[in-house]
Amino acid sequence: MEKKNLDSKLVISNKSFCSRLIIGTGKYTNYEINKKALEASGAEMVTVAMRRVNLSNNLEPKLTDYINPKKYTFLPNTAGCFNSEDAIRTLSLAKEIGGWDMVKLEVLSDKKTLYPDMIETIKTAKILISKGFKVLAYCTDDPVLAKKLENIGCSAIMPLGSPIGSGMGILNPLNIKLIVEQSNVPIILDAGIGTASDACLAMELGCDAVLINSAIANAKNPINMARAMKNAVLSGRECYLSGRIQKKPSATATSPTKRIFN
Repeated sequence: MEKKNLDSKLVISNKSFCSRLIIGTGKYTNYEINKKALEASGAEMVTVAMRRVNLSNNLEPKLTDYINPKKYTFLPNTAGCFNSEDAIRTLSLAKEIGGWDMVKLEVLSDKKTLYPDMIETIKTAKILISKGFKVLAYCTDDPVLAKKLENIGCSAIMPLGSPIGSGMGILNPLNIKLIVEQSNVPIILDAGIGTASDACLAMELGCDAVLINSAIANAKNPINMARAMKNAVLSGRECYLSGRIQKKPSATATSPTKRIFN
């Protein structure tokens, strides 16, 4: 799938979105706050951790009681999976429960860093794609591995800005920019966003979208933070499309050097 014109909607696997912000459904105090934050964010897609969110137990509050899967696009993910077998089993369950075939794949390496295990990720992505899944792959910020994921057929690439939930922002903007410039599928900055300026930077670098969970859910006021992230993504995208001035080591006069009027 080729990228659309820069000013077009976000298109992932032939599905289009007006919003370029994706938010999560984990870590919120309750589903009601999650719902209000989603509404404030303007997002049209939410990630759903299949192992951690209640979708079927009618004796407890369910996510679908608050967020309508017919109104919003649910993106099942494999949060908490550390091997290919668990990831495939989790997403097969998602397809069985909700018919969801567009999925976020994350296969983690260890519990301390929560960095993606790229060998397992690539292996798992190949299997899922062969089964008809449209895979959005969480990965390191390595341009070489990001390109491998694209080449095997992933629908979008999701490089981390910094470790999951760290709030440290984008630690390696150069690599993110390289991934953006080489890719023909959407690039969604995933993990590490801490504040609105981080989301804005991701969009200024040319990312097609940003996925944010902890920075909104763990904020003192999640609803206001969701609104701030919405505005940051819009601002960063507008800046990217406008074409910023080049950085230079020396000053340039801001007033004209030649006389314009007599």
